[in-house]
Amino acid sequence: SFDVVLKEAGATKIAVIKAIREITGLGLVEAKALADNGGNIKENVSSDEANEIKAKLEEAGATIELA
Repeated sequence: SFDVVLKEAGATKIAVIKAIREITGLGLVEAKALADNGGNIKENVSSDEANEIKAKLEEAGATIELA
């Protein structure tokens, strides 16, 4: 299993926040805090799901790491 970790939101932070909210179901404040500070987006997900989430967030402009 993998953890999807946000390293940096990048220049398009609003798009990244929207993607985080879509993926996690978090509220605006929590998603903004993740975008500002980085951290785990999802934990213990399958390889396929991790890659899907990574692709969505990178498309929005974020820097992602799978751990």
